[in-house]
Amino acid sequence: MRAIDAGIWVCGECHQLNPASQEQSPRCSRCSAVLHARRPNSIRRTWALLITAMILYIPANLLPIMTVSVFGKGAPATIMSGVVSLLQLGMTPIALVVFVASIVVPTFKLVGIALLLYSVQRHQPMSARQRIIMYRFIEWVGRWSMLDIFVIAILVALVNFGSLARIEANLGAAAFASVVVLTMLAAVTFDPRLIWDNTNLDNENE
Repeated sequence: MRAIDAGIWVCGECHQLNPASQEQSPRCSRCSAVLHARRPNSIRRTWALLITAMILYIPANLLPIMTVSVFGKGAPATIMSGVVSLLQLGMTPIALVVFVASIVVPTFKLVGIALLLYSVQRHQPMSARQRIIMYRFIEWVGRWSMLDIFVIAILVALVNFGSLARIEANLGAAAFASVVVLTMLAAVTFDPRLIWDNTNLDNENE
């Protein structure tokens, strides 16, 4: 049985359990926040954030993410060209970390959130437990997508020796950071309780 079936609403701010109310704007008994049975416009907001992230994902991979200059010479590098360069230098473990954090994880998040939204909207016969696990993994792994941005920020701040050596962030870094932030916000705005609303609980318990 769901909490909403038992006449209980969960506060979105402090997670206090409150009895369901027929008032126009019911308030939480603990923090006085406005209560909602489900997050308002959760699917629409999540789709809007997700589509924006998908659009920015293209320039994030095509545009240079940073430029490394040594003795005044250097060329801008994209994420994939950076991975290839690391492989050519024999730094396979680092190349693998960059590839997973910058390519695999963002792609998985975009596809995973899209699948969750589609399955909820279209009432797809998918296991609710599997979808909840996917959602929790997307929410947990989101923070690690900022690894590249943190590395670039540290390098830009530390490596600045004029004509000897210099590292500059490019537009690709801004686009990639935007993708990461938007996917994190999409995971937050998506209400996972919608998964159970669209699931036959009797079949799940068999």
